[in-house]
This record gives sequence, structure tokens and C-alpha cells, in this order.
Amino acid sequence: MSDVLAARSQMAMSLAFHITFAVVGIGMPLLMVIAEVRWRRSGDAMYLELAKRWAKGTAILFAVGAVSGTVLSFELGLLWPEFMRYAGAIIGMPFSLEGFAFFTEAIFLGVYLYGWDRIPPRAHVVAGAIVAVSGAASALFVVIANAWMNAPAGFEIVNGVPTHIDPIAAMRNRAAFPEVLHMLLAAYAATGLVVAGIHAALLLRDRRNAFHRRALAVALIVGAPAALVQPISGDVIGRMTAEVQPVKLASMEGQFRTERGAPLRIGGIPDEAARTTRWALEIPYGLSLLAYHDPRAVVRGLDAFPREDWPPVPIVHVAFQIMVGLGTYIALVSAWAIVAAWRRRALPDDPWLLRALALAAPMGFICIEAGWTVTEVGRQPWIIYGVMRTADAVTPMPGLVVPFAVFTALYCLLGAIVVWMLSQHVARSPRIAERAPAGEGAGIVV
Repeated sequence: MSDVLAARSQMAMSLAFHITFAVVGIGMPLLMVIAEVRWRRSGDAMYLELAKRWAKGTAILFAVGAVSGTVLSFELGLLWPEFMRYAGAIIGMPFSLEGFAFFTEAIFLGVYLYGWDRIPPRAHVVAGAIVAVSGAASALFVVIANAWMNAPAGFEIVNGVPTHIDPIAAMRNRAAFPEVLHMLLAAYAATGLVVAGIHAALLLRDRRNAFHRRALAVALIVGAPAALVQPISGDVIGRMTAEVQPVKLASMEGQFRTERGAPLRIGGIPDEAARTTRWALEIPYGLSLLAYHDPRAVVRGLDAFPREDWPPVPIVHVAFQIMVGLGTYIALVSAWAIVAAWRRRALPDDPWLLRALALAAPMGFICIEAGWTVTEVGRQPWIIYGVMRTADAVTPMPGLVVPFAVFTALYCLLGAIVVWMLSQHVARSPRIAERAPAGEGAGIVV
């Protein structure tokens, strides 16, 4: 394994591990605040139990996320020194703001956990809301920094050196809004639906359990609307990619030839040697319509770019297909749940919907991992698109295979411990039967 590949693999492993906890840090605080607000309004003790349990789960995942995030900050400096030397002054501001948001989240999470009987009720809810907002803000600033790597802005290059740096303009780069919107919706959808899926699976065994019925309701309030809206944000980010990174779009779609009225491909495996995507289902004019809202628009294929500027096309295409396919499934299941709730049906009494939700549980996180694969691998061979190549940014230190293997083993061990702790947390859920078949008037509740 080359040093560049080892450095990229270690960073990819760290990011793949950390992103799971970062996503939960965005979504879980919102769940616990909604549960507390429902308890204070209704007096239903099950919502209080939910809020406290979700707060403890948030604390566990926050602690692991803090550790993995710290590792990532060290890896940026150790593995990518040339990148940090070149870009540090440009994207230092969003990273600094992310640190402020992180500490705010940590402080108010402590207030929330230990302030149940020590501060006024309204102040306690506000503390939880600050945790939710600061968690989302932390993700916002990190994604803005990543967006800058895809659409660099806010500086000029003079004799190979960035000058006239404007950090605000860098943060307002062309990719910032589409990426932030897509990531936040993905976080709420993934978190809400994994919680809904877990409790749906438990309801299949104990249909009248009040605790799981309430948990399913709150989880769907967060996850279902986000999953349903996510395809719209996908359209926004897709059009941005067509404008800013056309070679990435061509890789995502397996589009080797520049053509007018390009088709949309579903499935298939790109063959770089033959310059074709085999076994794909093609929808005529679909790609031109989605990318430019014009069925006759010209889409630049990979043939419009030098071969050395292509990303690994099969990886990008397959990851994109996984993200779109699973994302479509969770959007359809979410629509099913929303329509059933609108018709005032009791969702826990529909076994087919519960099975569909249980199946969807991990899909949001798989979509996120696949989406970040598209974002990062699709930018290759550039670490800063069009400005600095990945090979020029990596550390010259040899022997990176050993730390990569050690970190991989540690992440696997830490992941197994977290899964065990959370499974024990879920296993100790209350077993209290619903007293009445109707609760608060909305089918989604009971």
C-alpha cells in the first residue's frame, strides 16, 4: 500500500466512524427535546422516560464522537500537512466556529443531564434546545469547510501562494448551501428512522407497549419529513455539482460521452477501459433534465476531461446508486407513514408498516456513508478541487500502514462496545401496556 493510499484509507476510516456519531449528535437532541415538551404538555410519564433515556444515549454517543473527532483533528495536521499549510488561513474560521459550537453543546448537554430537578422547567427545555441547535451548528461549520474543498473561493493565487484571503467569502462558497442542506436533512432522517425502526421491530413483538408506541411517534416526527424532503435537496446539490464539478457528475452517472439529451442510468457497472456503463437501465433524456432542467441540455462526459483528472469511476457510480436507491426507499416508507398518520390511523397497528420501518432502520446511515464516499472519492485526484492534488498534500512520513491497521482495530473495538451498551440500554425499556387504543388524537401517536 502506497503512503498516499494509506493516508487516504486512514482518513476515510476515521471519517466513516466519526460521521455516525456526528449524525446522532444532530438528531438525538431534537428527539429528546420533543419528548420532554410532550411530557410537560400532556403529563404522560412515558414521554419523560423517553426524554431521559434518549438523553443518556446522546451522552454515550457524544463522548465517543468527541474522541473520534479529536483524532480527526490530529490526522488533518499529521497526514495532510501541505493541505493545512495552504488552506489553514482560508478555512480556519469555520473550524474555529465548529469548536465553539462543540463546547456549547457539551456544556448544555451537562446542564440538561443533571438539571432535571435543579433548574426551572422552561430553562431545562431551553438547555435541550441549545444542545440541538449547537449540534446542528457544529455540523454546519464542518460541512462548509468541506464544501470549500469542492468549490474553493475567497482567495487569489499569486505565484502559487494564496493571497487576498476573505474567510467569509470562503464560507459562502458555491457548494456550501447545497451541502449543508443535504447533510442536515440526512442527519435528521437517518437518526429519526433508525430510532423508529428499532421501536417498530420491538412493537412487532409487543404491539401494545406504550413506551415503544410513544418512541415511534416522536422518531417519525423528526425522521419522516426530513426523508421526504431529502430528494429535493438532492436535486439542489446535483445541479450544483453539474455546474461546479462536472467530472464528478459524469462519474456519478457513468456518463463517458459528452452528449445532448443524456440518459439517466439506474444501476450498471462502469467499465473505464471500454468507456461504457454496462447493464444499466437508461431513461432517455433523464440526466439532462435532472442536471439542467432541460431534456435537450448538453451533459459533459468523462471524455471532456483529461484521463488523469478522472476519479475512480466505478466506486463513485456504485456509491451514488446505493445512496439514491436506499434514499428512495426510506422516502417512500416515510410518505407511507405520513399518509397513514394524516388519515388518523394507528401506525403501531399496521404490521406491514412496522416491518418496512424496521427494514429501513440502518438505511439512512448507509446512505450517509455512501454519500460521503461520492463527495470525497468523486473529488479525486484533488484535495482542493482544481487547486491542489491529493498526492501533493499528503505527509512524506513512511510506514502509515501500521497506524492504519491499529486505528482500524481500535475503531472496531470501540464500535462493538458502543453497540453493546446501547443494546443493553434498549433492552431495559419499560414494558407498560397502552391503556386505551386512542391517545392524543393523531394516528401517529398510538
